[in-house]
Amino acid sequence: MSELVRFTVSLEGDLLEEFDRYCTEGKFPTRSEAIRHVLRETLNQHAWLADAQDAAATLTLVYDHHRTRLSEKLLDLQHRHAEMVVSTMHVHLDHDTCLEVIVLRGRAGALQEMALELRGLKGIHKGQLVLAATTAHQEGERG
Repeated sequence: MSELVRFTVSLEGDLLEEFDRYCTEGKFPTRSEAIRHVLRETLNQHAWLADAQDAAATLTLVYDHHRTRLSEKLLDLQHRHAEMVVSTMHVHLDHDTCLEVIVLRGRAGALQEMALELRGLKGIHKGQLVLAATTAHQEGERG
């Protein structure tokens, strides 16, 4: 665990009020915890955009399973990227609609590219990728 270091930040009053609302809504116990959260998220996003770190992710897709060849295309893309696919879960939401959650692991940029490929298929109603760092200090190890 890293040692804690104190530093001072100067903010405009209205920005501090907005940050305090963020802290309250996010149920952060202290401003420090909220700042740690924001910093981790920002640094992770920066690293992912640079494809500088490994990540775990979930890709949630909602789609029309009656769409011609869509299921086949989904499976084909997952097989082509088998080194990144950890697991999948398939749920029938109703007669026409399915939800699929794909658990992924690999370089953040590659995961984002795969998600774009899958989300871009005709018949996909919604696709959302959620990335998570795989290293302990960036996942929120507290000091």
